[in-house]
Amino acid sequence: MHEARPDGTPAGVVLLVPGFTGSKEDFIGLLAPLAAAGFRVVAVDGRGQHETGGPRTESAYEQAELARDVLAQAQALEAPCGVHLLGHSLGGLVSRAAVLEDPAAFGSLTVLSSGPAAIDAAQQVRVQMLIDALGSMGMEKVWQAMQLLDPPEAPEAQTPAEIGAFLHRRWLNTVPEQLISTGRQMIEEPDRVDELAGVPLPKHIVSGAVDYAWPVPLIDKMAARLSAHRTVIDGAEHSPNAQRPAQTAAALAGFWSALSEV
Repeated sequence: MHEARPDGTPAGVVLLVPGFTGSKEDFIGLLAPLAAAGFRVVAVDGRGQHETGGPRTESAYEQAELARDVLAQAQALEAPCGVHLLGHSLGGLVSRAAVLEDPAAFGSLTVLSSGPAAIDAAQQVRVQMLIDALGSMGMEKVWQAMQLLDPPEAPEAQTPAEIGAFLHRRWLNTVPEQLISTGRQMIEEPDRVDELAGVPLPKHIVSGAVDYAWPVPLIDKMAARLSAHRTVIDGAEHSPNAQRPAQTAAALAGFWSALSEV
């Protein structure tokens, strides 16, 4: 767990849920600015991600199971007005499921770089390839194969050595059954926007200006269907939390602060 606290009494408590192949470290750039804005911020690994272990069975990572984990984490944080929940990518789908299970546990929902249903068709093909590989190859062999898929000019190929080493270590720490199960969820996720629209909870939809997993126009339409506050982070793609952390934190803090003023 990564946590940051303000100097005084927190204006609110924030729980950050990472995405597919991700971990709590994806939110490191948000911790200090959100704490400076007055919020207690907690980022966690999901079940089977990086430093949080999990069973070697796919059923342990069904969406309902992961949503119940989020609910348990929110309850443990004991936020008087409910936790401000943020889910990135896959974490957005899991967070949505948690809110639909028990809206009373939360003060708001922010969906970051996630869409209304399954990922884009091209990404479905890529994720299915990963699922197939994980079913027949070890994690190290799959990692090496993934590196060959990224051309030298790709952003992934420009990663500094120390970050690349962390990403490799995180990959090897992740339970393969978690990746298989959650990968299928991203391919098969139904549209639950209308269900979520019926939940009387403040909602914030955030994305970069470009997104390879869910096209930004689709995210725009989802926000409109939810009557949600909408923020686009210029200069960012699928991970504004890592690519433009200062701007992302400012948008998040502004949304949550405005809620406390109502």
